[in-house]
Amino acid sequence: MSTAAAPARTLRAGTVLADLLPASRTREIALVVGGAALTGLAAQLSVPVPGSPVPVSGQTFAALLVGTALGARRGFLALALYAVAGMAGVPWFAQATSGYGMPSFGYILGMLLASTVVGALARRGADRSVLRTAGAMVLGSAIIYAVGVPYLALATGMTLGQAVAAGLTPFLIGDALKAALAMGALPAAWKLLDRKG
Repeated sequence: MSTAAAPARTLRAGTVLADLLPASRTREIALVVGGAALTGLAAQLSVPVPGSPVPVSGQTFAALLVGTALGARRGFLALALYAVAGMAGVPWFAQATSGYGMPSFGYILGMLLASTVVGALARRGADRSVLRTAGAMVLGSAIIYAVGVPYLALATGMTLGQAVAAGLTPFLIGDALKAALAMGALPAAWKLLDRKG
């Protein structure tokens, strides 16, 4: 029995959830387009924050989920498609906006980088346990802010302290809730798949 279990673990090493679907070029395209569309849909779940040009939205959660589920390469491509299509005029950034001149565009660039990093971490098993998933989500969120907050400061003329107050502090509780969702969902998905496998 132990020899039968070993190959299953070997096959699973280095995989992300999307790898479990049958491989094809169509799958690859569908995953990338679907990841971009999911991010665009989640961005529409947005609420303005008083005193900030950056709304609370579901797009950061979607970007991290897409990167984790699809892996680094597909996560990067999905968020690149999301960013490029939004810059070209598709109104799927938060609050049905598009373009690259808005002060919050730096967060979209940060999401592109973050989805790549969490996707690489997922290939190393960062989505398999609650604590590892929490670490990946915290790192991904930190990357988004590391790009988004300085961009916000440059785009608006705010000081860095003002940009932190307007573009980071109001979002910390929401990010903790999003991380908690991911901490429950991703490891649970792997456990469910392990039981079926």
